[in-house]
Amino acid sequence: MFGDDWMRLIYLTLLMVSIAGGLLAEFAGRRNQALRQMAAWAMIFGVVIAAALWWEGRQGARQTVFDGRRIEVPMSGDGHFYLTAQLNGVDVPFVVDTGATEVALSQDDAQRIGLDPARLAYMGRANTANGQIRTAPVTIGEFRIGDIVDRNVGASVSESDMGISLLGMSYLRRFARVGFEGDLLILER
Repeated sequence: MFGDDWMRLIYLTLLMVSIAGGLLAEFAGRRNQALRQMAAWAMIFGVVIAAALWWEGRQGARQTVFDGRRIEVPMSGDGHFYLTAQLNGVDVPFVVDTGATEVALSQDDAQRIGLDPARLAYMGRANTANGQIRTAPVTIGEFRIGDIVDRNVGASVSESDMGISLLGMSYLRRFARVGFEGDLLILER
């Protein structure tokens, strides 16, 4: 996601430079009028960017846990469901992936929760959209989402860079209900 933000910033910067260049060419010799027009365009872009960031922030709202048994996860603007769990006391962001067989940790997340990816035995295999990858089985001592706590949760660490960890079916099966209500993912125990 961080790379997408940079690409958006580059795109918007190039767009601003193009508009500024066009205005300078249009108003050559009328510098004050050109500066006023550029200031107006900069304000318009600022308002549009602020509105887009506000909207994206609302779309990226985090999960809510009710009574320690029900989790509601709003759909993100990109159509996925993102959830943050505490693994061994460390916040780890996940994308909920019902197509993933198990919890799959990125190497960065594995390292952050106290595992050494370089010392793991990558003897498992997983099929992904990008082909087959090697995985290492691990056990997460404490897996917490709000008041919901599970211990000794099986997972795997991917040998290749995933970007974000996946919350797959091995964990989702622990819930009595996994369903959708409009744009909410509902997990109930």
